Amino acid sequence: MRILHTMLRVVDLDKSLAFYTEVLGMKLLRRTDYPDGKFTLAFVGFNDEASSAVIELTHNWGVEKYELGNAYGHIAIEVEDAYAACEKIKLRGGKVVREAGPMKHGSTVIAFVEDTDGYRIELIQR
Repeated sequence: MRILHTMLRVVDLDKSLAFYTEVLGMKLLRRTDYPDGKFTLAFVGFNDEASSAVIELTHNWGVEKYELGNAYGHIAIEVEDAYAACEKIKLRGGKVVREAGPMKHGSTVIAFVEDTDGYRIELIQR
């Protein structure tokens, strides 16, 4: 068994795709419209779906807002240098909500960024 993908519901698919591809540097792997169901699925990732887990962005047509709730945590991405990654993300228009630095009760260097729908992504320095 292996994890295939994590699904996130997004309000504005174009803005979300711009964040994940242009700000984080993922690739759009596939995108399919389902007119009968009134939704679009877009899959993004750093590698292809056969070799790594990816993110499924689900856009339900006509939905203008989602409640994230308090159970969602974050997606984690390994980066070579969390400090440099934060600077690149900010230069590309991304929102850093916790600057890079050691975690509170340890030495691992982490940072958090937020996508256009408010989902948090943790950057963990290798």
